[in-house]
Amino acid sequence: MAPKTVLITGCSSGIGLALAVRLARDKQRRFRVIATMRNVGRSGALAAAAGPALGRTLEIKQLDVCDEGSIRACLDSIPGRHVDILVSNAGVGMAGPLECQSLAAMQTLMDTNFFGLVRLVKEVLPDMKRRRGGHIVVISSIMGLQGIVFNDIYSASKFAVEGFCESLVVQALRFNVAISLVEPGPVMTEFETKLYEEAERADYSRTDPETAEIFTKLYLRNSRDVFTSLGQTPEDIAEHTLRVIEAARPPFRHQTNVAYTPMAALKHADPSGALITDAFYKLVFKYDAVLRFGLRAIRLLRWQAQKVKAGARLLGFR
Repeated sequence: MAPKTVLITGCSSGIGLALAVRLARDKQRRFRVIATMRNVGRSGALAAAAGPALGRTLEIKQLDVCDEGSIRACLDSIPGRHVDILVSNAGVGMAGPLECQSLAAMQTLMDTNFFGLVRLVKEVLPDMKRRRGGHIVVISSIMGLQGIVFNDIYSASKFAVEGFCESLVVQALRFNVAISLVEPGPVMTEFETKLYEEAERADYSRTDPETAEIFTKLYLRNSRDVFTSLGQTPEDIAEHTLRVIEAARPPFRHQTNVAYTPMAALKHADPSGALITDAFYKLVFKYDAVLRFGLRAIRLLRWQAQKVKAGARLLGFR
């Protein structure tokens, strides 16, 4: 059976890099990976991680999701423009008080996170429909299901992604084209590290002192605890995405972190939104000390579990 052609965006680091390498090094050689990025000058980490797969089962190409010409040029370079699986992963982040964020920065984020996906789908979907086969996999976020304080614009972009895919999936199924949303929680990548480093250095003079203090003293501190306690690695997300790709009947939604399942359930349990709003308010403003204690306890348990797994591997157990 011929390998499936997989086009992945945003492969210079993080989830995109991990997924490209995981698929390219598949022992059964089921995939031909086209790993793309806006700036191929940043392909060094991917090339090093791919090793001997580079030039065999993995090819690096330039693609900017904000540039229709760039997308077309990349697809035109693929024989027959044939893409079996599209993985839309490229994205940017934004966190902080709304008053401190420029409209230009918000528009840039939406152009990448939402319209970037739309541009890609517009290019690959017609051929998938003609062939009556294909799979569009979108790296979304748990924040596409539930907004998180101080992530207003990023959450809005992911809500847009979810609504777009939810509307499109029914039509796509008529042509035997699957659409899947992979919804991670916190992921420990260069993307998040850079985002929070910039947030710590930013100027918050355009908001009121109380809001600035809530963000810098409460939100950023708790976010660090959330990432270290509940965060997954890019390799974890790559494994989850591979399972979605392999599925005989790919799921429309796949959440990668079970810690966030109760949050999604709570939202759907109360259509008025009162339950989830009250829960988040109390976590942030009343029980933040309890939250931090719980997160640190989880971090300790995860560390102990990792030690046990490492010991088992040393003894030859899987």
